[in-house]
Amino acid sequence: MTIFDEIQATIARLAENAGSSVAGVGQRWGVGSGIVLGEGRVLTNAHNVRGSQVTVTFADGRTAEGTVAGHDFDGDLAVIEADTGQAAALPWASTAPAVGRPVFALSNPGGRGLRVTFGTVSGIDRSFRGPRGLRITGSLEHTAPLLPGSSGGPVLDAAGQLLGINTNRLGEGFYLAIPADEALRGRVEALARGESVRPPQLGITITPGHVARRMRRAVGLPDAEGLLVRDVAEDSPAARAGLTRGDLITAAGGQPVRSADDLAGALRAVTGDTVELTVMHGADERSIQVRFGQPEESA
Repeated sequence: MTIFDEIQATIARLAENAGSSVAGVGQRWGVGSGIVLGEGRVLTNAHNVRGSQVTVTFADGRTAEGTVAGHDFDGDLAVIEADTGQAAALPWASTAPAVGRPVFALSNPGGRGLRVTFGTVSGIDRSFRGPRGLRITGSLEHTAPLLPGSSGGPVLDAAGQLLGINTNRLGEGFYLAIPADEALRGRVEALARGESVRPPQLGITITPGHVARRMRRAVGLPDAEGLLVRDVAEDSPAARAGLTRGDLITAAGGQPVRSADDLAGALRAVTGDTVELTVMHGADERSIQVRFGQPEESA
């Protein structure tokens, strides 16, 4: 048997054995794919869903109306509760893939039919921007071709074990997947319990650091690393804390802030209802406590 015969045989076997575990997500607009992870649970990318309801189409053509149990938009993950019928859960791989490993990508774009393609791992620990522009790190890069609507589908090894969830198309034949490691398993289990990831929001728009430095120089202010506040929403946590347009955020939660990713990471790490910001107003530095949630009513 030649290597091409082995690849053909593996594709046929995966289509038969794992194909029923790959679902289509959505109809009409922005369709994607999904992975059956257990009875009543389908994993997909957050950018494949809108609102709390979504149509899920299974390999046998059956459709079910699903409800989003939990989502993480910055991590581009969502778990859907839907009647998965007899579709089996895909097993998770026990080892991380290395560069050069053969992989197989499966998809069912919007329920329009199963696709199975072959490629190899071309890179590890890659990064890309998620739906809201924040960086997602640690991604698996591979060369298995994918149609539009394939995001949310699985990357498998030859044994049918889950290596990752396809998420981002790089172009020129390269694709990125969120690796199916222990960290992902924990995040998915939390989403399935309804524990959506909703980082606290300051209620501001910001200007990138390099623009902020140029603007400060233009008015004679000293250079400083940080994010310039361009606007503050009325009655937002930032407004109630006294943050104003033109302030420069240089630290959050005790960590330096040089990019939007730094600020987002600090906000995701907040465990209570406040975060301390270090802010420069002109040349004056101050610390402010931003409290999230609704303002307390006066007695």
